[in-house]
Amino acid sequence: MCGIAGRILNAPGTVGRDLVALMAAQEHRGADSTGFAVYGAPMDAGYVLRGMGFDKAQMDGDLELFRATLKDHGADLMGDPSIITDANKHYCFRMEISDPRDLAAWVKDTDELSGRIEVQSCGRSLEIVKDIGGSEEVGEKHKVHDMIGTHGLGHARLATESSVLPNASHPFWARPFSDVAIVHNGQITDYFTWRDKLQRQGYRFLTENDSELIAVWVSDQMKQGLSMEQALRKSIHSIDGVFTFMITTPDGIGFAKDRFAMKPLVVIEQAGELAAATEEQAVRTVFPDECEVINHDGPSLVGIWGVGNRSMAA
Repeated sequence: MCGIAGRILNAPGTVGRDLVALMAAQEHRGADSTGFAVYGAPMDAGYVLRGMGFDKAQMDGDLELFRATLKDHGADLMGDPSIITDANKHYCFRMEISDPRDLAAWVKDTDELSGRIEVQSCGRSLEIVKDIGGSEEVGEKHKVHDMIGTHGLGHARLATESSVLPNASHPFWARPFSDVAIVHNGQITDYFTWRDKLQRQGYRFLTENDSELIAVWVSDQMKQGLSMEQALRKSIHSIDGVFTFMITTPDGIGFAKDRFAMKPLVVIEQAGELAAATEEQAVRTVFPDECEVINHDGPSLVGIWGVGNRSMAA
């Protein structure tokens, strides 16, 4: 029942505003939580982090532990973190850090703080914003409308199997791979089988949401030498379930649909720009004029949309 969306601009612009509109149009598909992944101007060095703490009464102690872990890995904060709170018990943060000596090792140690504080995205340009509530509510709270970038993803979630807290919501970061995010509509039926295999390879999952697994699975396939397109095609026959997912890197957006074509995907491409969503009425919020609408309604489909002249083939 969840709704997903993707947006590509041909030059940096108010992609956050468009993603809020795409998800507001699909809020009826799930308003338990809403999330956005936005790719802005890349940092020359360091990473931008987005995440949450589970208890704002513990915030000062959480952040001290977090910074101590950073320093253990040769990194530090590059400025004061931005903290966002409301009436909910949890709090959200945005911060920039210098480069750890080994990113994966730092992520592993930082994940030990899960339950107190959790990093939900790490990238040179990627920022994942997700929280409880509908698109406009989350967009206003986190100022998503003002986020500038070239492309991104959106998700409206109807929680069916796991927590409603922001950490169980989409988009998911493909930890520990920087700058990779995913949104997913569907269900993975061999989730525990694949989770066990990936955990034995050293990967860690902080939720029981099956979508978190897809991001890591695709990234691991690419780490082993597959191109993005090859990994997407392999996912159709290797992962069991009904699904349509979109995965992003700094270079663009890829998608895959399962063998049964149960979950829709509608796309409009025009003048080097793109909008994709679960429902046609959503993409028409950013392309209101008459134009060709592509319904990717067949089985076993994959596609890749690059940003500008960038390629996602490798």
